[in-house]
Amino acid sequence: MAKKVDELVEEVSKLTVLELSELVTALQDKLGVSAMPVAAAAPASAPAGATAGEEAPAEGGNQTVVMTAAGDAKINVIKALREINPNLTLMDAKGMTEATPAEVLKDAKAEDAKAAAEKLKAAGATVELK
Repeated sequence: MAKKVDELVEEVSKLTVLELSELVTALQDKLGVSAMPVAAAAPASAPAGATAGEEAPAEGGNQTVVMTAAGDAKINVIKALREINPNLTLMDAKGMTEATPAEVLKDAKAEDAKAAAEKLKAAGATVELK
């Protein structure tokens, strides 16, 4: 590794978990990137005419899962969010429960969106499919 990289690794390894979380957020903001998994990346466009709560078209169009309220059991909702998207940190999932409405999945396959919505509803959240 280059000397600069070695020095950065050494400095980063001294940070606390909270400081690392802040570093990741700052880098994402500065570089204009997201830690979202590639599978959850948005395709070119969503199906035309899709509305809140509407079922997916027969051809299996993409849907967006929006959590409109976390409910009283936020811990269960945080766990469900992390099951749906394992790449979410605990802080990210907690932030989503506090900043509703929040997009949980964007342009997901209809069956994936429905499964995610059911998990969130079972955990106590209020969810819309768009």
